[in-house]
Amino acid sequence: MLFDFIAAAAAGFGLAGIAMLLRHLTRGLLPRWIVPLTAGVGMFGYAVWNEYTWFDRVTGAFGEGVVVVSAPSESQFYRPWTYAKPLTLRFVAWDGVNVLRSTEVPGLLQGDAVIVHRWQETQRVRMAFDCAGRRQTTLPEGASLAPDGTLTNAKWYEAAADDPLQSAACQGV
Repeated sequence: MLFDFIAAAAAGFGLAGIAMLLRHLTRGLLPRWIVPLTAGVGMFGYAVWNEYTWFDRVTGAFGEGVVVVSAPSESQFYRPWTYAKPLTLRFVAWDGVNVLRSTEVPGLLQGDAVIVHRWQETQRVRMAFDCAGRRQTTLPEGASLAPDGTLTNAKWYEAAADDPLQSAACQGV
């Protein structure tokens, strides 16, 4: 957040400097108020650009094998322009790179769901999936899934037929 503030201030100072240069080159034909106006437009423009490109920049940094499974867009009353084009400020992804598959039970696997919120720390949630039984569970600290399918300190939950996380995890199984 601090870097965003610094970048917005730099955009404002940069555009104000350009406006001051234009005033100097036109020998004062441009009004004085053009300098703070361009600074404000620069800061506001940077902030809006930064918000709308955040999702693409973050997901573009993911490597191959990470699949975004949910990315809701939302409008906010204090950002009236989001009613015209809603913002994506959070998403859930499946890390298909670091998956552990059971050698004894086909379709049984463990992996990480990645939960990303704007302005918050990214969370990785360890999960287990039974693709054949359409079940899933989170694996909190102390929970484990044995290669034979025995689950300890956790409980299986039936996945909805259209669950995007289950579909991403079980794709190719």
